[in-house]
Amino acid sequence: MTTALSVRVLEEGSEPLWDDYVARNDAGSIYHLSAWRRLIERLFRHESHYVYAIDEGGRVAGLLPLIRLRSLLFGDYLVSMPYFNYGGAIADSPQIEQLLMERAARIAAGLGCSHIEFRDTVTRPDSWPVRSDKVGMDLVLPGNVDDLWSGLGTKMRTRIKRPQREAGVEVVRGGRELLGEFYQVFARNMRDLGTPVYPVAMFREILQMFPKAASIVVVRFNNRPAAAAFLIGHKDRLEIPWAASLRELNRFAFNMLLYWEVLKKAVEERYAIFDFGRATRDGGTYEFKKHWGAQERPLYWHYWLAPGKSIPNLTPKNPKYQFAIGVWKKLPLFVANRLGPLLVVNLP
Repeated sequence: MTTALSVRVLEEGSEPLWDDYVARNDAGSIYHLSAWRRLIERLFRHESHYVYAIDEGGRVAGLLPLIRLRSLLFGDYLVSMPYFNYGGAIADSPQIEQLLMERAARIAAGLGCSHIEFRDTVTRPDSWPVRSDKVGMDLVLPGNVDDLWSGLGTKMRTRIKRPQREAGVEVVRGGRELLGEFYQVFARNMRDLGTPVYPVAMFREILQMFPKAASIVVVRFNNRPAAAAFLIGHKDRLEIPWAASLRELNRFAFNMLLYWEVLKKAVEERYAIFDFGRATRDGGTYEFKKHWGAQERPLYWHYWLAPGKSIPNLTPKNPKYQFAIGVWKKLPLFVANRLGPLLVVNLP
């Protein structure tokens, strides 16, 4: 099957072929689209290695986007795709996906990279080391908001009603005009978690690049943002890759109102699935998403490793980062917002 195929590196002018394949492959996510390559190169100066398989008739049969991250702190490696939950090889067959991953391994070896991280939703042969501690959390949506409400159960409905009763509460939906309010809440929450924040320019670029797919929902309290979500829709799925609420207002449960509003939006806009994002099985975030009725979907992060290398642990749970996380939580917000984007662009 693969003998009549050639594997190429994406060049300028070939993006329509690439994006057409993403559209017609059921596994194609919005993060497989070629536009992310331009955005990441422009904002973060990361080089890309997008490879695709093409048959003798010029038809694309599979593709794999790769971004190279390099820094003194975190090393030199490739990710498919960084910053997001999806982006592994998609193709007409597992054999073609394997072919693309093998080409990626040769690219990484030639560059002197330590590893590749493939963010897959399917299993691969045992020759690819794998992490499977993370799961995706999906909710199959009903056809109308009334069924969504009744399906939540009494306890969840009570928790949603709690913030709805507060005077001064307002929920707004929109796009670029709400970016400042979203980022105000998001950046504060990331600092409180001890995690560097993405630059506001990244969210601005996404809103400009995908004006129909990307949107923002904000819960205001006394005319100030209290909780906010950044949403990305693609095909039949609406995803919430980033959401935050102010900790000092936790007693009002504005996060519950926020999630209810984004679920309502998903139903009203006729999405079939709401993607809560990834979680660690049995962790706090996992349980929160389960309470909304979300069901887990396995995620398989496969690796190519250079000789002598092991699966990396570039996560906040790594003990060697605990001191830095503790320090980060105590930084003034304006300092965290200035330094965070310089660090986070080199984290996957």
